[in-house]
Amino acid sequence: MKQLLEHIRTDALAAFSAAGDAQALDALRVKYLGKKGELTALLKQMGRLSPEERPVMGQLANQVREALASALERRQRDLEAQALTARLTSEAVDVTIPGRPAVLGHRHPMYIALDEIKDIFVSMGFQVVDGPEVELAEYNFDKLNAEEGHPSRDWSDTFYFDTDSRVMLRSQTSPMQVRSMEVMPLPIRIIAPGRVYRKDEVDATHSPMFHQVEGMVIDKNVTMADLKGTLNLLAEQLFGKGTVTRFRPHHFPFTEPSCEMDVQCHKCGGAGCPTCKGEGWIELLGAGMIHPNVLRMAGIDPEIWSGWAFGMGLERTAMRRFKIADLRLIFENDMRFLEQF
Repeated sequence: MKQLLEHIRTDALAAFSAAGDAQALDALRVKYLGKKGELTALLKQMGRLSPEERPVMGQLANQVREALASALERRQRDLEAQALTARLTSEAVDVTIPGRPAVLGHRHPMYIALDEIKDIFVSMGFQVVDGPEVELAEYNFDKLNAEEGHPSRDWSDTFYFDTDSRVMLRSQTSPMQVRSMEVMPLPIRIIAPGRVYRKDEVDATHSPMFHQVEGMVIDKNVTMADLKGTLNLLAEQLFGKGTVTRFRPHHFPFTEPSCEMDVQCHKCGGAGCPTCKGEGWIELLGAGMIHPNVLRMAGIDPEIWSGWAFGMGLERTAMRRFKIADLRLIFENDMRFLEQF
C-alpha cells in the first residue's frame, strides 16, 4: 500500500503541474481526491491491514492527501494569475491613441422657440401649465362654447376614440384654460404649451400633429388693448424690434370679440411667395376676449371679471423665428437641417 500511495502522489503532482486551465485542474481533483477518486478508493482498503500497519499507513495517507491539496491550491492560484495576466493583456488600452470626441447635441429649433416663449411670459408673471392630450369633448368643445354642430367637432376635422364623439385627441390646448379656471384662484395668468391633433393635410404650413401655446389672462378691467399690447411685445421679443404684425377680425366661439394676428412673411418680406401662399403674411395665432359664456360655465362672474386668450402654433413661430421655409423640415429629423441650429 505504501508503494501505491507514493505512486498516487507522484502521478497527481505531475498531473496538477501539467494542468492547462481551471477546468482540467478540477477534473484532476475529482480523479485523485473526489469521493470516488484513487486516493479515496485506496483508503477504503485500510481495513485489510494488520493493527500494527494501520497507524503507519494512515499517517502516510494523510501526508499524501495534504500534499495533493496544497499542490492543487498552488496550481489553482497560478492558473488564476495566468488568466488575469492574459485578460489584462488582451484588454489593454493604448492611452496614447487620441480619443473619440464626444458629439454634443442641442435643442431642437422648435423647443428653442418654446423656451423663449416661456421665458417671455414667465417674466410677465404667467404660470406654465400642462394637461392631457387625450381629452374629453366637454373640455375641448362644450365648456369653450363650441356647441354641437360646430365645424371643428366634425369627424373630418377631429380624431375621436369613440362613436359618440366624447373622447378625443385634443385639437387645441384650450381645455387647459377651462381646467385652470376651475381650480386656480383669481386672477389667473397662464400659458399652456403642448401637442395637438387635427385632420390637416401635410403641406409647407400644416401637419396633422403640431404644437400649440395657449395663453389666458383673467382679471378685473382687462381689455382688448391689453391683449394687443402683450402680443405685440411677444412678437418683438421673438422676432426682433420692428416686427410687423396685423390684427384681423375673426370669429371663435370661445372669444368675443375675436381676431387673428399675422406676422409679415420672413421669406418674402410681404411681397408674396409659396411659404405665405402669395399673401405676404403668415397667420401666427388666434385671440380675443374670453366669451362671457365660457366664464359662466367655469363659475366666474363676467360682470366682475374679464379676460383674454390666444392660441399660437409653435411650429409656425419657429418658422418665423429661424426663417424656415417649410414646416415639414421641423419633423423630418434631417441632420443637415438640424445641425444649422
